[in-house]
Order: sequence, then structure tokens, then C-alpha cells
Amino acid sequence: MTTIDPVTLAVIQNGLQQVCNEMDTTFVRAAFSPVIAEGLDRSDGIYHRSTGELIAQGELGLPIFVGTMQFSTRAVIDRAKNLEEGDIFILNDPYLGGTHLMDVKFVKPFFYRGHLFAWLSNTGHWPDTGGMVPGGFSAKATEVEQEGLRIPPVKLYKRGVIDEEILSIILSNIRIADQRIGDIRAQAAALEIGERRLTALLDRYGADTVELAIELLKQGACQQMKAKITAIPDGDYRSITIVDSDGVVDEPLEINLLIRKRGESLEFDLSKSSPPCRGPMNSVIATTKSAIYLAIKHIFPEVPINAGTFEPLHVPVPTGTFLDAQYPRPVSGCAAEVSQRIAEAVFLALAEALPERLFAAPAGTSGNLAIGGTDPETGSNFVMYIVTGGGYGGSIEFDGISNGCSTIGIAKTPPIEILEQRFPVLFKEFAIAEESAGAGTHRGGFGVRYSIALRRGEARASFVMDHGRVGPPGVLGGEAGQPNRIVIQQGGRTFVPLHLSKDQDIQLRAGDIINVQTPGGGGYGNPADRPAKLTAKDAKHGYRAFPSTSGAADRSVAKLKAAE
Repeated sequence: MTTIDPVTLAVIQNGLQQVCNEMDTTFVRAAFSPVIAEGLDRSDGIYHRSTGELIAQGELGLPIFVGTMQFSTRAVIDRAKNLEEGDIFILNDPYLGGTHLMDVKFVKPFFYRGHLFAWLSNTGHWPDTGGMVPGGFSAKATEVEQEGLRIPPVKLYKRGVIDEEILSIILSNIRIADQRIGDIRAQAAALEIGERRLTALLDRYGADTVELAIELLKQGACQQMKAKITAIPDGDYRSITIVDSDGVVDEPLEINLLIRKRGESLEFDLSKSSPPCRGPMNSVIATTKSAIYLAIKHIFPEVPINAGTFEPLHVPVPTGTFLDAQYPRPVSGCAAEVSQRIAEAVFLALAEALPERLFAAPAGTSGNLAIGGTDPETGSNFVMYIVTGGGYGGSIEFDGISNGCSTIGIAKTPPIEILEQRFPVLFKEFAIAEESAGAGTHRGGFGVRYSIALRRGEARASFVMDHGRVGPPGVLGGEAGQPNRIVIQQGGRTFVPLHLSKDQDIQLRAGDIINVQTPGGGGYGNPADRPAKLTAKDAKHGYRAFPSTSGAADRSVAKLKAAE
């Protein structure tokens, strides 16, 4: 068979998508951890048997995993030996196509009628993988071993049976180990469902037909992305964004991006970015590339997603910068925070070229907060990990969304009722931060403000966030949103962390409070041009934009022009 009619091709495309969606659903429903079951911090996909390239990914998966899971699957392919049905590899090594250590990958060879057809893979954020602090988000780590247990690709399941010896090594090196078995079983179950559903699809259409469809879908996605890129005028586009600090040295890190648009391709040059840093804000190359992929997918959401989507996007390895982390550089902040600054750089660089598609900078932080200790009421150890939303940037048509999920994913704050039920904490406030949005013709969305108190016992808190030094930039004359703010009330004193958005090992006792306000989105366009009806609507609801003085994006452009 040399061709497929359009209807069959569309049916197979949706069939592959449905396989991944069912894996997503199974993973969420079976997972033990609230960050997976409620926060949706996970992803599932199908990958090419020899290259590891993305074939399809679940619609409920975190976008940052779109690119990285290709690289981690490839790492397994390169090291896999003596494959048998029922095998499942586990890995979380960031330098082998990963993110941070808490994102644990399961990779399973999929056999059809005795032959390897593809790989099924998923990622789940485990609440803890050991290391210096509960939750793994060490703000002061200076080597990866301090961040947790690093697992190379090894067979956790052999012929469908879990290897108890490997499992015991893993569980002996992480906190709340007794609870992890629930997440492990959930990840394995999701892959088993994917195996069943993909087998059914192949039974219906035949392996040759599905194989051809996969190749045609890849070619189609590539052609569509090239068509979108062609609409961008040829030229060089620049931007600079910053990371607050690396958590160890209190100085900003710079992401210096040059996008070269030529014909049907885009090249992303990050070679002038800051050098490797001492703290955990280094980014492995898989995460750096994935951040660019997801940024372009944000701009052109209508392009189908598979390996072909990324072919016109060229990302030279930024050797010698903090965006190409090498062992033993710490990386806990790469996927959750640095990736969002990279995506922000892409948005800002292309804003003038694509004003109808682009938007001002979103909040750009996942708000990672982990609190761990022992609950004296139950005698059980706990690690609570949460993410929080922030404001989206304004666009040519609309104000930004308030309390939107982060740029890199769909993960959301688990319901506070569940957190209060599972952990010894009390949320004293959880509200919209009404003055956090950047002003503009269309203002940014608002961040959130919350206060969380320890109810009993003692605990340790750590957090790795960002956008505490400057707020999310506005574009085309819009103003920046309000920065991230953290205030700790501890033992009768109140203080702001030295690094503003990063700290670790904060000792909490009953009654101590952590206050967080997430950033608002940047504004789009001159605030003086805001329609009167929108100004009246804001006044009616008591909404006020952040009183910034000038657009941060404009300052970045001025700096670039001066450098030239």
C-alpha cells in the first residue's frame, strides 16, 4: 500500500491520539500523589521504535515533556538490551534527555505480533526523590547529587514482573517511600492500557497502514509548520530575559536569544547567554530545546504535534552557557522555571513580527513550593508539593487570563481542601492578586495570593520560583506585571528571602506562615489606548493594573540596540 485516503488518515491520527489520552486518564485516576492525580503533572506518548521521535502525545500531557520525552526515549533505545514483552525501563537522569530528578520516566517497548513496533513512555512528577530537602526543589544545591537520586535507564519491570531489588534501592533513597508504590503502579498501568489500545488500532488497520500513516502525519506537520514560518518576514529577531538568580549567587542570569528567520526555518541562537551557574538553575539541553518547541507551538497551536512539527526549528547547542548543563551541574529549576524564561524570550523576540499571534509575557513561574516533615497527629512523614497559577499576558484581542497555569504545562494547584485533608496545613487565604496585572491596551491577567500556615508539629519548607526581580514584560508599549513576592512569618519575625524567589530549609513550627503572591501577566499595547468599556469594567470589579513605569520588553529592546 503506497497511499492512504484522507478519511482513513484522519481516523488513524485521532486513534493514535486517543491511545495517548487513555493513558493520561489511567495515570491520573490511578496515581496516589495529589500533584499527579489533581495537579496533572505528567504526560504519556508514543515514540518511534528506532529514533525515539514523537508519534503522538496525550492532550492532557504537560507541554514541556513533548520534547524531553523524545530525548529520554532515545537514551533508552541507545542502552536497551535483550528486549522482551512486558519490560519497562525507569529513568530520571536529567543529562539523558530529562528535566529535573522529580520527573520520573517509564519507557516500555511495544511489540506487535512479536516485532518491536514503537515505544510507549510516560513521565510523572514524584513528590520526592531524596536529596537535601523534602520535595527535591533545593534552591542552594551546587551539584546534582544534592538534589536527589539519579536513575539511569534500568529495567524496573522484566517480562511484566517488577524487579524487587531495583525497587528497594529506589525506595531506600527517597522520602515517603511507602506512598510511591501507588504512583509506580499507576505509571505502569497507563502503559499497559496504551499497549492494549494500540494493539486494537493495529489489528483494525494493519501495521503497514498505521506505519505509513505515521510517516504521512509527520510529513504533514512539518509542511504545516514550514507554511506558518514562511509568513514571518526574513530577518533577525532578538530578546533578553532574566532569571532572578541561581539560588546560590545573588545575581541575575541572562537568556540572550537571537532568532534567525530564513525561508521555511527558524534558528534559535542562545550562545550569548550567561555561563553555567553554581546553583540549580542550569538547564539540560533536552529541556532547553523543548522550551523552544513549546513556545512555537503556543504561537501556532493549530499545527499538529509530532516529530515533524519540530523539523524546521533548529537549536544549536549553546555550549558554555547555563542552558547546556553538564554533569554535575544542579538542575532542579530547569524544567519548572528556566524553561519558562526561554519561552518568554521567544515570545518577546517575535512580538513585533507577529503582533496578531503574540502576547505579552505570562507569569512564567510554576510557583514550586514543598513542605515536608512529620505529622504528630498521625506519626506519618509527609511531603506536600504544590504549584500555583499566575496571570497570562494581554493580546491584541483580549486581556490576559487570571490564575492561568504555567507556560510549560497544564498542571494546576491541587484543591486546597485535599491538601488540608492530606497534610497538616491550613490555607488562610487563596485569592486573586488584584493589582498584579501589567497595564496595556489589553492588560495582563492577575496572579494569585495565598497564605499557608503549618497547623501542628515541625516542618521544612523550600521553594524555587522566579520573576521576583522583575515582573513579566509587556509588549508593544504594554507595562510589566507585578513580580513574584514571598514573605515568611516565622517565630514572630517577618522576612523576605535574600534571593526573593528561592530559598530552602526554612524551619517551620505550628503557626508559622508562608505568604506568596504570583506574578501578573504583562500588558499588550499602550495603556492610554485601552477601550473605555474595559476600563469601566475593571472599575466595576475593583480591578487595578500594576502601576509600573515602563515596559520591560522595551527596555530589553533598547539594550539590544545599544549592544549592536
